[in-house]
Amino acid sequence: MCVGEYVRLTWNVTYVQVNRDGYVDRLAIGVNNQLPIAPVYITQGDTLFLTVHNMLNVPTAIHAHGLVQTNMPYMDGSSMITQCGIPPNSSFTYEIRSNNQSGTFFLHSHHMGQLADGLRTPFIIREKYPEYDEDVLVALEDWYATDSRDKLVELLAPDTNAPLTPTFPFGLINGYNGNDTQTIQFTRGKKYRLRVMSMSTTEYWKFSIPGHKLSVVEADGVACEPQVVDGLDLAPAQRYSVVVTAHESDEYNFVYNCTLYADFVPRIAGLNPRVYTGLIEYKQGAPIKHVTVDDLVWADDVSMRARDKEPVFGVDRQIELAMRGFLTTDKRRLRRLGTLPYAEPHVPTIFTAMSMGALAMDSRVYGPQTQAYIIGYNQSVELVIKNVQGQPHSQHQHGGTFQIIERGPVDHSELEPPPDPRFSLDDVPKIPIRSYSGVPMRRDTIDVPPFSYVKVRLRMESGIWLHHCHLSPAHDVAGLSVTFVVAPDVMQKTLEIPRVLYEQCAMQGIKTEGNAAGNWGFDMTGLPPVPVEMPKAPASVQGVPAKASVQGAPAKALPKVPK
Repeated sequence: MCVGEYVRLTWNVTYVQVNRDGYVDRLAIGVNNQLPIAPVYITQGDTLFLTVHNMLNVPTAIHAHGLVQTNMPYMDGSSMITQCGIPPNSSFTYEIRSNNQSGTFFLHSHHMGQLADGLRTPFIIREKYPEYDEDVLVALEDWYATDSRDKLVELLAPDTNAPLTPTFPFGLINGYNGNDTQTIQFTRGKKYRLRVMSMSTTEYWKFSIPGHKLSVVEADGVACEPQVVDGLDLAPAQRYSVVVTAHESDEYNFVYNCTLYADFVPRIAGLNPRVYTGLIEYKQGAPIKHVTVDDLVWADDVSMRARDKEPVFGVDRQIELAMRGFLTTDKRRLRRLGTLPYAEPHVPTIFTAMSMGALAMDSRVYGPQTQAYIIGYNQSVELVIKNVQGQPHSQHQHGGTFQIIERGPVDHSELEPPPDPRFSLDDVPKIPIRSYSGVPMRRDTIDVPPFSYVKVRLRMESGIWLHHCHLSPAHDVAGLSVTFVVAPDVMQKTLEIPRVLYEQCAMQGIKTEGNAAGNWGFDMTGLPPVPVEMPKAPASVQGVPAKASVQGAPAKALPKVPK
């Protein structure tokens, strides 16, 4: 284990009035009255003590995305899962140990939709002995004109009209309008580590430097054997590091491309996609060489190999999850990953696990909508994550990384008919089955393209760990989450939750013992009624030819074949 320094940082989380897209002034959330929030850098082995003063009028919580909180699940920062949230006018200090981890991560709010309101910033853990000359950050975000709270009201309000009118965000690069991209300076022959990361909430990004090859050396904080590609295709919350070797000649400058796009809303020139370009400058005033690359090779995680060559896990248990829509009888458009849409319990799940004794090993005490799966100590789990819809999903795992085992097609009999009747699923391109070779790659956020599945394996520390779609707030808050309760019997014997977390729950009138409802046994009195799904009409009644169609696709469009 690396031993490093203690790094102390204070955040005053405040509301700020901003105009980040050049068009719309809106209320956002920043730090120390500033937005963007300055990136945080530490070195492998360091421990970050992040003191958060909440100056908002609602709770907040900060999650270190991608960090494994060994023996400290209460530092994971997941509101109503591992803490009650920091109340207004209160403070909490997160202890974030890097241990042996290094790479590209980020810090963001994990309370409702505050991520989409700006409370996010890169968190970089540098290696003690870097294998490159310079480190360059390329942080990519989408930015909507609508406050997340207003968006949630629109998304979750009962409504018979579907789908919602699409909205088109602007792109931000390193915190600023993508139209004002920064120049990246290259010196002949030097090696540059570009940390390309998506902190987006909904839309995807592509990145390339035509005329240069990108050697992928990291995905989501996991070092990999170099994979040479032309470009990166990033789902929300994914990160890559690529090493780019500068040319030996400085005769020309080049251009780098950052494209913000979504395949699940209509393609409209200037809105979707939005293309941003910046300068790779070898010499000031040199002419720009525009390079056209046909048939770009994109980074492909299933064919990557983890550099540490961790052997593939066996399978002690298999869990199948599927992203599905859930239209309730009162016309709310929810989503589910397990059997029901996720909803927060009245008692944070970690406190239920700690207070329910032997019953903590029974998933029923966590409530029907917490979607809890009890995992045994040191148990290896294979997740089969199925996307039966025509929209991609970016699945994030708290408390560990996935070993990527296999990608392939979902059987047509399981696919969910989208509302757009223009295309039959018979027109969907064939998706090949592809498996890892030799040593599997690991990452904490995995893209699951339309109509496909991914098999992953993981082994988590004891604790409470959320698994959820990172499209926020449209998917995670609407129900695409499940909870892994790992070895609660071990937690009861080994964990000591800081007293301040109990006190902050009490300040908000939230119980810290009992089941999900704050009662004993299986009495869930006080929880909201479990939503009831609207019976699905036959495809012919819905007006869907054959079985289904590509959701939100323009004429002649088909879903992207998984890489």
